[in-house]
Amino acid sequence: MRTAEPQHAEDITRVINAAFRLAESFLMDRNRIDLESVQSLMQTGKFLIALGDDSDDNGVLAGSVYVEPRGERAYVGLLSVDPGHQKTGLGSALMSAAERYCRETGCRFIDLQLINLREELPAFYRRRGYVETGSAPLTPGLQPKLPCHFIKMSKALI
Repeated sequence: MRTAEPQHAEDITRVINAAFRLAESFLMDRNRIDLESVQSLMQTGKFLIALGDDSDDNGVLAGSVYVEPRGERAYVGLLSVDPGHQKTGLGSALMSAAERYCRETGCRFIDLQLINLREELPAFYRRRGYVETGSAPLTPGLQPKLPCHFIKMSKALI
């Protein structure tokens, strides 16, 4: 795990879109993010990245997660694992790295949100100690195929 550099933005965009396309094709007919948005997020937060098992510094990006410290709280999102590396524990490893990073930057809590129709996700985060804290409307302009909303979850970093 390491912090992404600007040259990783295209690979991060590719991995996020591949992962979300696989998981959310029942819900959306579009890419989850574009290169400009990834580059913009790199200005306000960090992407933590993981390279494939047999990789060195020039290896293939296998997964990423976005972290943005906000005082004593941090926002974590866009957890994405390349489809060829899913079901290997990499998503959990990325979340552990994100939590460690947030703790090291002085954050006491982590917040995230997920789409309610992704039924597997609340259980994944509950097992990690997150609790539901509310809901929010979906980002305007996404135009999902089915009605949905965000579930907000948080975890204390003690």
